[in-house]
Amino acid sequence: MGRKRTITVGQILLCITMFLFTLTILIPLLHILARSISDPTCSSEMGGLEIIPKGFSLINYQVILSNKNLVPSIFNSIFITLVGTALNIGLTIMAAYALTRPGLIGKKLLMAFFIVMMLFDPGIVPEYLVIKSLRLMGSQWSVILCQSVNVYYLVIMMRYFEKVPQDICEAAQIDGAGHLTILFDIIMPLAEAGIATITMFYAVLRWNEYYRAGIYISNISKVPLQVILRKFVVAGDTTTLIGTQNLMNYDALAKLDYTALQYATIVVAIIPILLIYPAVLKFYNKDVMAGGVKG
Repeated sequence: MGRKRTITVGQILLCITMFLFTLTILIPLLHILARSISDPTCSSEMGGLEIIPKGFSLINYQVILSNKNLVPSIFNSIFITLVGTALNIGLTIMAAYALTRPGLIGKKLLMAFFIVMMLFDPGIVPEYLVIKSLRLMGSQWSVILCQSVNVYYLVIMMRYFEKVPQDICEAAQIDGAGHLTILFDIIMPLAEAGIATITMFYAVLRWNEYYRAGIYISNISKVPLQVILRKFVVAGDTTTLIGTQNLMNYDALAKLDYTALQYATIVVAIIPILLIYPAVLKFYNKDVMAGGVKG
């Protein structure tokens, strides 16, 4: 028989602490969801800790999804996120591979340059002038091409690549493998967890982009969802509801709970990000050397 596992007081206190910490995150999210699907005539009475809907109605989602600007902004966010993340992860992987190769000339100088650029951001003005000189103003590519590589994420990726034993790469080189073969067939499969993590970080960063989009893109039909979300939720710009007249008259709109309407917009904005996490978590069950060396 196996030994009975003893649970210490410290472990119990840690579990309680983590449970309470989880509640501080979960309850506000559940409240946002509950109020967004509650009956508009009752939702305004809900307190901040209530997570059970009062009545049921999808009118808030019908209103925001009938908005002529919101639905296109969702597709704009998807495009910026997919293309931007692909560019980010591609450049980060290639840079991390190059910087982790033994004998790289000037590695310390390159890393010092990257760290300085990370610590001392040149600011938005030089970036704006570059975007303007490249004639990217008003284009979604102005947002996609900016911040193509995050130095912090690059350093994390380098740590994952450095965990792959150099002996495997040297053996592949002896067998005639080139750098692309080593990168795609050896390094990347053994660093799946790191690549998945950085991809998730970049995707969240891209999906939440609103600052540069608000500066570089003036056409409302090209802005991402977060710009619409900020105008409505943060700035309280109710004109973002224009286009819902076909759904209901102005008297009916006046009876809506605008806080619940804001919450419905938040739910629409965070659902795609929540769907990413289950896809990423499966990579954490594998060790970096799983399948790397067979007996």
